[in-house]
Formats: sequence, structure tokens, C-alpha cells
Amino acid sequence: MAAFVARYATAFLEVVTAAKLDTAAIDRQLCDFLATWDGSPELREFFVNPAIPALHKVGFLDKLNAKLGLRKELRNLLAVLIDNGRIGAVSEVAAAYRRLLQQQLGIRQAEIVTARELGAAERDALVVEIGKLAGSRIEASFKLDAAILGGTVVRIGSTVYDGSVRGRLDRLKEALMAG
Repeated sequence: MAAFVARYATAFLEVVTAAKLDTAAIDRQLCDFLATWDGSPELREFFVNPAIPALHKVGFLDKLNAKLGLRKELRNLLAVLIDNGRIGAVSEVAAAYRRLLQQQLGIRQAEIVTARELGAAERDALVVEIGKLAGSRIEASFKLDAAILGGTVVRIGSTVYDGSVRGRLDRLKEALMAG
């Protein structure tokens, strides 16, 4: 990640926090803009084209904003990215902003791998228990991997909690070979 990405993300988070904005609403608007951005190669080409003056790009952003209805703070972030020739990195800035926001809110990402599909109640209970283990709120993504045979493997940052049958068998094998 480029250093400027973190600076823009941090500055935007400070603006959102200082203005006490609804972060969920900001995230929805950011998603709307990014969906438009990702869905239109022509739009991206227009905004990143150095031959087009920034003033024209900001004017077009304002016309686009009439349809999207972005909060002025988000519109201003996009305008600053345009003015500084950094709009091409808007997705990276958005991702960095979201990571910083989750960190500020005490939310940690967890990847949960199971051998079978879990029901909604099982998923919710598992997330609650992992939150207790991690000492924070958890935003989880679930993956299936039949190779673990049963149980669960949880990754939170660089920490892995392996409660899978495959992991237990591997540890038992190592103990038997060592002893």
C-alpha cells in the first residue's frame, strides 16, 4: 500500500469522526460510488486521464453526485483525490478507511473455516465465542474446506486457532513420531 493511501484514509476517518457522521451511511455511499467506478471503465478512464483538467473532472463528479447523493464529506474526499491526481487509488483509499474504522470501533476480521456448511444459529454462536476468545467484536467470513475433516480453523490477523480434526491428527502424528 502506498503511503499516500494511508494518509487520505486517516484524514477521511478524522473528518467522519469529528463530524460524528453515520459510518454505515458513509459506507453505503462509498459502496455506491465504488460500484459505479468499478462498473464503468469509461468513467475510470475519464477520471485518471491526465489530459483532462481536474476542474472538469470535479464538475463531472458533481453531476454524478446529483444522482448518487453523496454526503459533502465523501464528495470532498473524491474531489481532493481528483485534484491531487490520486483518484485512480480510490478503491485502495476506501479499503484503508474501512480497516481504520474497524480498528477504531474495535472490530476484528476473522476467517472461519469449517468442514461443513453451518446454519445461521451455528454461525452466530461461533462468532460470539470467537469474539470472547479475541476480546473484541468480530466480523467473520466463512469458508468451507472438507480437508479439515471436522471442527473449525479460525484466523484472526496472524493468529490461527486450529480446532480441526485434521489439525489434531497432525499434532498426534508429530507427538508419536517425536516420542
